[in-house]
Amino acid sequence: MDAKKFANKWIESWNSHDLDEILTHYSDDVEITTPMIKLAANIESGSLKGKEEVKEYWKKALQRIPDLHFELYDVTSGVNSVALFYKSVMNKKAIEVMFFNDLGKVNKMYAFYTE
Repeated sequence: MDAKKFANKWIESWNSHDLDEILTHYSDDVEITTPMIKLAANIESGSLKGKEEVKEYWKKALQRIPDLHFELYDVTSGVNSVALFYKSVMNKKAIEVMFFNDLGKVNKMYAFYTE
């Protein structure tokens, strides 16, 4: 997998605000963990499981932040994984670590943000 190509496509998808396009990067059994879930959805674990749950959360997020725009700073790759460093919402810097299944879809993601 070309980590840089994936990262650019991922950023492009988010900046398009096209939820269906965003979801093409993720498996049906995806699990995401991010402080934003805890903050925005008041879910103490900060985690969501399954594409439908994630879709509903992101749908609301895109409605709340109509001017969402990510800017990629850097990308690193690991074993079946990438870590993206980018400018996220509220001018926060984020690191998002994504793990891929055998089909090349993200099935686990952890996000980290600057304070």
